Amino acid sequence: MDVLSSRVLVTPLDPARSQAFYRDVLGLAVYREFGPPEHPGVVFFLGNGLLEVSGRGDQPPRGMALWVQVRDAAAEYARLRAAGVSLLREPRTEPWGLVEAWVADPDGVRIVLVEVPPDHPLRRDRR
Repeated sequence: MDVLSSRVLVTPLDPARSQAFYRDVLGLAVYREFGPPEHPGVVFFLGNGLLEVSGRGDQPPRGMALWVQVRDAAAEYARLRAAGVSLLREPRTEPWGLVEAWVADPDGVRIVLVEVPPDHPLRRDRR
């Protein structure tokens, strides 16, 4: 397989609500919008990937989580708490050395906020 591009697709219960969450609350930049103006799909930049929020699901997305690396997990967690985001778990250092905090989007999709500490091996991995 010669992969040229990829993105995660989320089909929310309420597309406008979820698009507003990712754009206005998380603060993701819009890569592109497509489809009819009354029901657009939106693709967001997600670090070195893309997140598409489009269509309308008949049940909440299940069995997935978004892994989002941030500079300061505690600061982002506090900012999202103040914005009324559903909080799942406070920031803590995992046994593998990353700092993780968990929040949820409006449909309950877990978003793992990950901070890579300065002394973590991922900072020195040259792959």
